Amino acid sequence: MEDMIPPSRRAMEEALVLSEEVLRNIELRELPLANIALKASRLARLLNEYKFQKIMEYEASGYPATPNGVHSDIFALAILAGRGYKEKDSKTGALKELIYLNSIEELEHDTRIAETALDAARDSDVSISSSNPYQHVQPPIGNFMERKRIMDNAAMASKRLSARRSFIYSYVLSKHYELKYSGIADDIFSRTRERVNEVIGALVPEAVQKLSAVHDNLTSENPEDWSNAVHSCRRLLQDLADALFPAQEDRIKKVNGKQRPIKLEKNNYINRLIAFAEDNSASGRFQSIVGSHLGFLGDRLDSVFQAAQKGSHDQIISKEEADRYVIYTYLVVGDLLSLRKAI
Repeated sequence: MEDMIPPSRRAMEEALVLSEEVLRNIELRELPLANIALKASRLARLLNEYKFQKIMEYEASGYPATPNGVHSDIFALAILAGRGYKEKDSKTGALKELIYLNSIEELEHDTRIAETALDAARDSDVSISSSNPYQHVQPPIGNFMERKRIMDNAAMASKRLSARRSFIYSYVLSKHYELKYSGIADDIFSRTRERVNEVIGALVPEAVQKLSAVHDNLTSENPEDWSNAVHSCRRLLQDLADALFPAQEDRIKKVNGKQRPIKLEKNNYINRLIAFAEDNSASGRFQSIVGSHLGFLGDRLDSVFQAAQKGSHDQIISKEEADRYVIYTYLVVGDLLSLRKAI
């Protein structure tokens, strides 16, 4: 699918409410399915999912065709919507992939017309034997074939209409859960961010400005700004290490059964933060987890910094990668600050 512009927070909130409404419309059959398809198109528009926006429009109005056939782009959208079926070529015997173009409104109309026509055919059968109700009269072959044709058409329209309902429901349901759980994740991170912002300012006075710069850089579409956000995270951890565990002489620590020196000099800010966690937590498990996260994060932040020093422009490959490092930074800083409260 084509690259999408992420929807705004307000659009996502509106989309969540709309998705709940559309699911209720489908489950309780509150509206004709054609109307529901248009509401699903609006949902896709709010989420900047342009392909599905067009698909839902075509579901309501029908897929366009020309005297020369269906354009390849339209055909691909119909296949994505599950409208494809295979049919054997009468001349070559090869299977061809085809699509049906009927709008949902046409399919709904076909089912209603079929029911009316079938009732008329049954009335015709009754009139044949009305002169003698005790005499069984076989309806004419033509009437039987007409009724069979009507029933086949009704069954096909009903099957396709059911598939359209299932397709729309599945799309809206998946968007509903994505929006619902993304909101939960946002709430969790927001609480962590607020907690860190409240506490770190007193410990590292310049931290608030650094965090503000991180936010501004992440809203940019310039990859260099994404790298700058990561550099700000590195500087924040360095400042935090200076505040929590100033540089000092190396420690000797047993690693894999051997005594090894752990450097705690000015540049060894990750080692100093790990040492702080070890000194202030009674939980070995907590120490291990925080130490592991700090080690991974520090290695990555340092590699990005070193790449920038060498003039490389490939330090951060995407905004999503930068987002991850910022989130990791907030999480480990939150863990470290929680230990400070216990001192």
